Amino acid sequence: MQQSSFFKSFLILFLAAILFVVAKPYLPKKLFPEQQATANQVVDSTVIEAISEAEATDELNYAEADSMGNQPIVYVDESGIQFPSETAQSYTGNQHLISFYEKLRLLESNPSQSVRIAYFGDSMTDGDLIVQDLRSAFQSQFGGTGVGFVPLVSESAGSRSSVKHSFGGSWKDQNFVTSKYSRYAFGINGHVFYPTDSLAWVRYEAGRQANVASLPNPTLFYGTSRKNGRLKVTYGKDSLWYKLDGNLALNTLRIGKSDLKKFRADFIEADSIPIYGFNFDNGKGVHIDNFSQRGNSGMPLSKLNPQLLNQFQKKLGYDLIILHYGTNVLNYGTKNYNWYQRGMQKAIANLRAGFPGVPILLISAADKATKYDMEMRTDSAVVPLTLAQRKLAVETRSGFINLFELMGGNGSMVRWVDEAPALANKDYTHFNFRGAKKVASLFYQKLQSGFITYKRLKSKVATEAVLPENDSIPDEEM
Repeated sequence: MQQSSFFKSFLILFLAAILFVVAKPYLPKKLFPEQQATANQVVDSTVIEAISEAEATDELNYAEADSMGNQPIVYVDESGIQFPSETAQSYTGNQHLISFYEKLRLLESNPSQSVRIAYFGDSMTDGDLIVQDLRSAFQSQFGGTGVGFVPLVSESAGSRSSVKHSFGGSWKDQNFVTSKYSRYAFGINGHVFYPTDSLAWVRYEAGRQANVASLPNPTLFYGTSRKNGRLKVTYGKDSLWYKLDGNLALNTLRIGKSDLKKFRADFIEADSIPIYGFNFDNGKGVHIDNFSQRGNSGMPLSKLNPQLLNQFQKKLGYDLIILHYGTNVLNYGTKNYNWYQRGMQKAIANLRAGFPGVPILLISAADKATKYDMEMRTDSAVVPLTLAQRKLAVETRSGFINLFELMGGNGSMVRWVDEAPALANKDYTHFNFRGAKKVASLFYQKLQSGFITYKRLKSKVATEAVLPENDSIPDEEM
């Protein structure tokens, strides 16, 4: 009986192997094709709508060629500063980041100044990955303490080490990825929170890393109060009570001492009040706010209310906006990303209405690997998407960092996963904490390179301004 059973099993496996060899030429090369969201994934409704519109015109079936190629990009002199010309392939757009570099220069000479960055991203920056290390690099060089803006409720609170964050009771969270509409405008981080009972609370405790080992100047941001809610803040053995009675679209409330280590905030009779989050910074140096949202394509940024963004800008004062997206638009079976460019153009136009004059830096999608013919290789959609993102940056006069190329280009994600020590997870999509730290270092080097070039150009302009007419710099000083 055992021999008969073994023979049957062997025969089945043998026939299956023959069937696979015969059928292999007719099987799709991509064994794990594009998948729709599962129950554990967030679906970005703006992507679904944009894809549907593109399908109606049959646009998705036409691959978009690299229309820019080696097209030269020559910058126009701005306040005497003109960065060297570039080709489209080497595009950085540093010319468009001049105002940010100037703020850094002023901070470098006067530590009491401040520079603030808004970092918008998706799951790549979940749990403050990448951003926490970029923040640490800037604060170590230019000063500044505090983790910045933190939401009331976060799906990644448990995995974040730059601030210990917990919450309880009943909270309603409306966000611009999963909600088309909300009772009140979405906050700067794309969320608006409502405590739905009198047991709602949040607790924050400073992280242990340098520069975020305290919660300086804790400040609550909230919207119009239709009735007088109350806030109970507990730190140590002390408790303080505050009224939540703001009548503006955006109100702020400083709580507790100026430099807390941890505290708990209980929201009482505040169910009708839109709450946005707490901010922690010491008012000088560099601060970077992480506005990450799983499943976000970047296009929901067009849903933010520019008038409310104006109010956030008046209170927080951003000098650079970073947009780091792409992961969530790779799995839709297309190599044409015109639809994504259009959606992001609307998003960028909306941000510029909300943050007038603030420069924008785009970061491309990272490499992602998919199994083809039993081998993990760079997904065929990665390069077309990064080309579309570069074109978007050029057309919107934004800075640009090509993360795909910065990682090492084709096949880099496989190397980051398989080579020891691993820098990315086995999903061949997301970085682990070591990889995130490396990526942050690469970003910092890119921004530092642009900053150093800016200071050199600025110094040259200043030197030429004080030279007598027809004079020149002696050769030995060149």
